[in-house]
Amino acid sequence: MSNDQTARPGRRSPKTVATVVALPIALLAGFGFFQAMRPAPEPAPAPSAAPQAMPTTPVAMDAPALNERQTLVCRALLSQLPDQVRDLPRREVTAGHEQNAAYGDPALTLACGVPAASYPPTDDVITLDGVCWHKGGGAWTTVDREVPVRVTVPSAHNEQLLINFSKTLIATVPHAERIPVGCGTRA
Repeated sequence: MSNDQTARPGRRSPKTVATVVALPIALLAGFGFFQAMRPAPEPAPAPSAAPQAMPTTPVAMDAPALNERQTLVCRALLSQLPDQVRDLPRREVTAGHEQNAAYGDPALTLACGVPAASYPPTDDVITLDGVCWHKGGGAWTTVDREVPVRVTVPSAHNEQLLINFSKTLIATVPHAERIPVGCGTRA
């Protein structure tokens, strides 16, 4: 045998060396490829904010005197209002439990038997979910109901919360005799 063909002890063939070197590189490349192709893990959900403690003090509200009819209508309305409007729990009020309601903090308030909205005829009235409202002085007042109802929505809350009262208003507070222009027809 020639020197080329005799295997030296401790020396490996070029095929073996290539395999020993290429195999780990191929494994690392494959692992890297699969890691790159794997979808990114979903971010962990943010810890939900702890529910804010609701003040235990009643919400300060006025309670103007109501006549017999207003008292009857307002009591019917208040008896049907929900215990919660979206994520705002109902709160106690300082006066007029038969005509006032409050929700959340800062408090969204509802007052039944308020004076009728006074506004120029050029002002817009807005019908939301079957109830016609006028916005003035930071409050929304019904203009198509026998007994006016005012809802004050603090800027911290979305004014769309008004529609949460629509069905109850329609069911408990009759239409006014005269409906302002722009409010549509009676349902």
